[in-house]
Amino acid sequence: MTSLSWKGTWHGLAPAGLPHQRARTILRHTGGIVRGKFPSRKTGRMVHHEGLLELDAIYHFETSPLILAYTEQPETIQYPDGNRLRRYTPDFKLVLADGSSVLVEIKPKELAAEAETKHKLDRITEHFTRIGRMFVVLTDLQLRVEPRLGNLRWIYHQAPRIRPSLLKCDVALERLAVHFPASIRATKEVLTPVGLDPLSLLMAGRLTCNLGHPVDFDTQLHLAQEGDHAWFRLSDRFGF
Repeated sequence: MTSLSWKGTWHGLAPAGLPHQRARTILRHTGGIVRGKFPSRKTGRMVHHEGLLELDAIYHFETSPLILAYTEQPETIQYPDGNRLRRYTPDFKLVLADGSSVLVEIKPKELAAEAETKHKLDRITEHFTRIGRMFVVLTDLQLRVEPRLGNLRWIYHQAPRIRPSLLKCDVALERLAVHFPASIRATKEVLTPVGLDPLSLLMAGRLTCNLGHPVDFDTQLHLAQEGDHAWFRLSDRFGF
């Protein structure tokens, strides 16, 4: 089953889209998985997703200032399971703001808890730990927290497609700091004359808001604390 949620043509201009060849290609679509492509602003290309939970993960990756870039199905590895070698392809690879990278598996919590799946994920985790690579499993327990997920979707779709440079954001906010805290509506009026918008600054981690309540144009924005641009996190263990 293919996603019907987006039918446009992607004309990404910034950043320049980097070519990416998925390590695993689905030759035949079976079952009820909703597959589709997402017009990613962070990667500058269409990103494939397999299932709606992966689509929810993409919204988190796109809006998190702690994640610089990501790719889907980045590589296939072999891992030991008893006396056998098995193959595995992570769902995503994240490149974090601190320069580190994390491999990510997306799984519904019920499936992740099943004995066979848990055994597989435990062996994969052990393998990556041995070779010094970071690996995390994200489920709906992390990805479908409301109203956060709905807020991130709203923020992403309201924000301009092309994001400003962090230097431009920092210079403007240093001069305009006296205006905060302020609503999204009021902040937009202050930032528009300097070519910025509040939602891009949220996704850059330069402004913060309370994601525990529904976000709208009256939501109050605050300046991020110096050195801390994590206005939300998915995994405290891995720093994003």
